[in-house]
Amino acid sequence: MRILTHTVTSSTALLLPYFTKHKPQRRMYMSTTAIQLQHPRRLRDLYSSYERTAAGNVSSSAHRKDPTEKEAVVVIIGATGTGKSKLSVELSSFFSGEVLNSDKIQVYRGLDITTNKIPIPERQGVPHHLLGELDPAAGELPPAGFRALAGHVISDVSARRRLPVLAGGSNSFVHALLSERYDPKSDPFGPAAVEKADGRLRYRCCFLWVHVEAAVLAEYLDRRVDEMVAEGMVEELERYFAVEGEAKRHPGLGKAIGVPEFLEYFTRRGGRTASAYEAAVAAIKANTRRLAEEQVRKIERLAAMGWPLRKVDATATVAERLAGKGRTAAPWRRDVAGPSVAAVERFLEKKDDGVRCRRNRTCVAPPSILIA
Repeated sequence: MRILTHTVTSSTALLLPYFTKHKPQRRMYMSTTAIQLQHPRRLRDLYSSYERTAAGNVSSSAHRKDPTEKEAVVVIIGATGTGKSKLSVELSSFFSGEVLNSDKIQVYRGLDITTNKIPIPERQGVPHHLLGELDPAAGELPPAGFRALAGHVISDVSARRRLPVLAGGSNSFVHALLSERYDPKSDPFGPAAVEKADGRLRYRCCFLWVHVEAAVLAEYLDRRVDEMVAEGMVEELERYFAVEGEAKRHPGLGKAIGVPEFLEYFTRRGGRTASAYEAAVAAIKANTRRLAEEQVRKIERLAAMGWPLRKVDATATVAERLAGKGRTAAPWRRDVAGPSVAAVERFLEKKDDGVRCRRNRTCVAPPSILIA
């Protein structure tokens, strides 16, 4: 067994067995506990004890010193392409927060362009958790596993007097993490889910739903696929298939939009034709639009369950970009960033959670919020 000494938080220590085994030199500067890096295990081993002891019905009090207190969490939801990642970074910069990824594909290492992970420069130094940290060959992470992992992250971030900011498009993960009592055997988005739903929350949550009108979003998503192609998505997929071929070693990452669509193009003899390429790109666009529609449906179901969602409208921001005006700050600041900052401030003022925020002059507002 190879020994690697570095300093990590408790939540990161939980994930270390799933970091890339062949990159032990990577240095990590996180906290104060030296640990051993053991051989990778299957992901199911990570949360099996959680499932056995609690059957998925564990309150957040299990990892809090004071079970009467609930950690404060800002939750950013919305369809793909609406600006969740951008907002999560801005709010984290403003309120001394750290981002917790809740996208079930982006949790895995690899295919950064295809899975549309926020680039490191755009993270502006804000710590991100569960973003590209899991080995895709270790197995698929289910909602119950995410509940266990993300719960540890929230405890760790809160214990350091920072604000956890949950952001991502996988609403099954969001529901699993935030529900006070979660049943992994029940489909929260099934036909009878609302009637049976228990809307109680595991944490004290400020929900922000970043919304874009359907027609505008559909047009933008098509353009975004073209932009991803220009950034190297197809070349990234070519490298992926050169290593993986048709092997299904990555049950989670292999579901990323782009992988099944380009499978035959890269793995079938004679498959690399112009028509096959165009068909694959068209399929990616159609499936991305379909994903956005499904995400909105699930968010509406969460609202029907009684979750207090605050909608902020990014339609004007996206429309300006489609019109060729680039990433202008005015509509984003007016319709999204400004109302979101106000909502989080009111949320934090209702109870002192120990989070250092703007009033204490320990945070600097991002330019898109402050510039008039």
